[in-house]
Amino acid sequence: MATDKRPAPSRRTGGRVTPKGGPTKKSVDSAHDGPAASTRYTPRSAAVHAPSPAWLPVVMLALFLLGLLVIFLHYVDLFLPGAVSNWWLLGGLGFILSGIIAATQYR
Repeated sequence: MATDKRPAPSRRTGGRVTPKGGPTKKSVDSAHDGPAASTRYTPRSAAVHAPSPAWLPVVMLALFLLGLLVIFLHYVDLFLPGAVSNWWLLGGLGFILSGIIAATQYR
């Protein structure tokens, strides 16, 4: 016949882990150093950016329009020396790309 008794533990477990009493000397001394470091993640605060200068949108639009004008004048073959060359198209696209890069700096 089986019994429902558990065997006696061979080793006693449990009990106090920290010493009895108040704060230790080390914890009292560290109170003057500031708050203890936390193990929780604290995200960085967002950086505050200054507003864009007033001339940036003007330059951005001027670069867009200059690029479009160069490409238009290339296709209608007016006022551009050597307009048969594709360098005018690359220059117009370069102005438009510069306008896009200026647009990324606008806040």
